[in-house]
Amino acid sequence: MKIPKRLQPLVDDGMIDEVLMQLMSGKEAQVYVVRCGDDVRCAKVFKEAKQRSFKQAAQYQEGRKERNTRRARAMAKKTRYGQKEQEQAWLNAEVDALYRLAGAGVRVPEPHGFVDGVLLMEMITDTDGNVAPRLDEVNLPHEQALRYHAKVIQDVVRMLCAGLIHGDLSEFNVLVDADGPVIIDLPQAVDAAGNNSAAAMLERDVNNMRAYFGRFAPELLNTHYGKEMWALYEAGELHPDSQLTGDFDFDTHIANVDELMEVIDDAKEEEDERQARMRDDDDDDIPYG
Repeated sequence: MKIPKRLQPLVDDGMIDEVLMQLMSGKEAQVYVVRCGDDVRCAKVFKEAKQRSFKQAAQYQEGRKERNTRRARAMAKKTRYGQKEQEQAWLNAEVDALYRLAGAGVRVPEPHGFVDGVLLMEMITDTDGNVAPRLDEVNLPHEQALRYHAKVIQDVVRMLCAGLIHGDLSEFNVLVDADGPVIIDLPQAVDAAGNNSAAAMLERDVNNMRAYFGRFAPELLNTHYGKEMWALYEAGELHPDSQLTGDFDFDTHIANVDELMEVIDDAKEEEDERQARMRDDDDDDIPYG
């Protein structure tokens, strides 16, 4: 096929020998199947910010660290330079996440380089060597659904132990190869320790998986792996090989409204007294004529 403009520099530099076909075009990127020497890989070409429909939501980026203080200030002020750096940080997020998660034992595509907004990575294939199907395209027997769900949950645990939450996990960004689920699409990966929405995003990811696999194994619909996982994480007791149960004891304690109102009234009374003391001090400072 004709070489796309964004891939031409990689062809010129010898990183790609041949563009075989376009695999998909999504809201944030186009993916091509390419040949690199004897290997067939994927080239994910990220769209420019103005062309993407997936917004770089502040909710996802909260907590991401920018070590260069000049860049951090520019990004915060949204200068032209800052916007350019913000865009680059967004593009780098998936690459960083892939390397980090692959090192943590999470099943993700192996990255092979990132140049000018193009991510070269392993192509996930099925047993016949064809592009692996997405999870939503697979019909699962009951026992297989339970096994695949357990694998995904284990990978989510390892991600969390590595400090990351997918943030957009569903059956549409999990591929299935001969060995089971492979998690993909991580540009919006969330910093678990620095993002105030981390717990909610983790639970949403896990519940999406519960809902999908629950179609084939209904007993999963009564599990609460997300809450169990986060509780262990907060307590410092979550480990990459933690064996979860899916059970969670919800707090059924009913707040004592009268007690709560007393606390509020006491705090209000203390604040009124503090304000009165400040006014008295101000009066004492007025010079007499």
